[in-house]
Amino acid sequence: MAWALASTVQHGPMASNHPRGARVKADLKAEIGTYAARRGVFEVVTVPPVKMLMIDGHGDPNTATAYRDAVATIFPLAYALKFLSKRELGCDYTVMPLEALWSSDDMATFTTARDKSRWHWTLLNVVPDWLTEEHWATASDTVARKGVAPMLDAVRLERFDEGLSVQTLHIGSYDDEALVLDALHHEFIPSQSLRMRGRHHEIYLSDARRTAPDRLRTILRQPVTR
Repeated sequence: MAWALASTVQHGPMASNHPRGARVKADLKAEIGTYAARRGVFEVVTVPPVKMLMIDGHGDPNTATAYRDAVATIFPLAYALKFLSKRELGCDYTVMPLEALWSSDDMATFTTARDKSRWHWTLLNVVPDWLTEEHWATASDTVARKGVAPMLDAVRLERFDEGLSVQTLHIGSYDDEALVLDALHHEFIPSQSLRMRGRHHEIYLSDARRTAPDRLRTILRQPVTR
């Protein structure tokens, strides 16, 4: 596939000051802007800072118990925060998709020498800026009482500032990403006088439990520097 370059896109910060008691439902994906990408196009974007739930782990996401437990933890906490925000602040929002940062001591394990057992990962989920550490603590207590989040103690809430990045939309199975990533890492980024930094980032726009592998939609993103 021939990869096209889109114009560099700047995106502003996520709207974060919804007033207490205002009956609104925020679409964080639309507000942030970089949660849209095009297939067959490598687009240079500036990702605004966002507030994230994060859980770290290691190993093959298809077989590692820690990965399964992390997924089973992050969504109950994300929904507990959503319901708390709606109930106590009058500010509803759509829960954001699952995301993950990926790294390895040898980046070839993502492309030509694909080996998932050597991957390090951090699961992510964006939450609105108006939610505080106190809200997170309250939601964590709620989830803990239900006993449905096996890695709750491993979750942290951090501000994540990714900045200048290159991204594209991949449609297909996760195992078919290797050729796209190889073109991104070794062809496109060097051709634009850019250099990779940070960790490979994936945003899962489809629910893998309900979507055929060849129809999965995933944003592939790589932070870069000039």
